[in-house]
Amino acid sequence: MELHELTYEIKGSIYEVFKELGAGLYESIYEKALIIELKSRGLQVESQVQLPVFYKGDKLDLGYRLDLLVNDQVIIEIKSIEELHDVHKKQLLTYLKLSNKTVGYLVNFNAKKLVDRESLIRIVNGY
Repeated sequence: MELHELTYEIKGSIYEVFKELGAGLYESIYEKALIIELKSRGLQVESQVQLPVFYKGDKLDLGYRLDLLVNDQVIIEIKSIEELHDVHKKQLLTYLKLSNKTVGYLVNFNAKKLVDRESLIRIVNGY
């Protein structure tokens, strides 16, 4: 599946979960529901994927976890907070850089409605 088709299916899945569940639930609930929706569309989904961090070639004992990784190509970072801030965008961009992925979505399910560039943000890693 081409990246364009994949991201179209991902956005559709995000909108479907929001339409079904609404706002204000825990992030873990949205994560589980989104896994179900993505898999129903024939996509491969991994959750809480370990992302190691290296410093000058040495692996640090600390690392990150990606909320969702879809088809080993797209990272989805899920939030259920008052509002998204620049730090959340930077966090996803760092995940993209560390994992050598190109595209990620930052989604805030605690919004009145999902709006592109407000509560649903596409982040692209320019390497």
